Amino acid sequence: MSANLKPGIKKKLTTALKVVLTGLALYLVFRKIDTAQLWQITKTIHWIWLIPAILTFALSKLFTAFRLNLYFKNIQLFISEKLNIKLYLIGMFYNLFLPGGIGGDGYKVYLLNKHYQTPVKPLVQASLLDRLGGLVAIVFLLLVLVLPADLLLPYGSSVSWDLLIGIAALLVFPVFWLIQKLMFKAFLPSFWKANGWSMAGQLTQLVCAWFILKSLGVTENFLAYQLVFLLSSIVAVLPLTIGGVGARELVFVYAHTYAGIDEAIAVAFSLIFFLITAAVSLIGSSVSVNFDKNR
Repeated sequence: MSANLKPGIKKKLTTALKVVLTGLALYLVFRKIDTAQLWQITKTIHWIWLIPAILTFALSKLFTAFRLNLYFKNIQLFISEKLNIKLYLIGMFYNLFLPGGIGGDGYKVYLLNKHYQTPVKPLVQASLLDRLGGLVAIVFLLLVLVLPADLLLPYGSSVSWDLLIGIAALLVFPVFWLIQKLMFKAFLPSFWKANGWSMAGQLTQLVCAWFILKSLGVTENFLAYQLVFLLSSIVAVLPLTIGGVGARELVFVYAHTYAGIDEAIAVAFSLIFFLITAAVSLIGSSVSVNFDKNR
């Protein structure tokens, strides 16, 4: 087998594995929930609430796009916010709809390297740090919001758990700063501003989640749903399924016992969030960029 065929075969195998894992995850989800109840929920959706949900999700992506452009500036790559947002949308489309190919981050690295001759290594570091920054914001919010939720009471003293979680929350950004200093030192000048955009992006997604819950008629226990949403966001980051489909739903299904949330509503919420993500990502398929105008 020639060396040229190996990368292509690897991509096909990766895609096939993702398809299998996505199908398996969805099978487990729909095996555990009452599909009749899920269908009833979808027929009673208050669609008006999905308008602000879509808008706030799009806004969250705008904030994270601003974060990425800060990292580009750290490596002396100066592009307009307009071009940056276009590239971000294209990247979202590639990540969600072409999971077996080069991927959205890889495609952006290719384009920026080709048109601006920026070295590949710092571009890859910027993309990796962009993802890591989003994950750090999720972990921080998860730790902060779990304190008033009292979800860990069955596992021990609330005082001891609160203390441990509080300390962990306080250490999130110092530890991230240390990691960045050791591995991404060139990006340290934008540390606080970039993390500010990370927090803005994730908080806006929590608002988006609130609107989705309102559309499903949820009137209580919002915090528990949003905590599970944050947890599912961490799982969805792992490149195991296509667009996180199935992985998010599995988290909601298996967390409902501990969080006190309704299984069918949780799965309906997760599927709606994916459809919103797909709708916004689909915009990237119609976006074109002209690098000559941004030199």
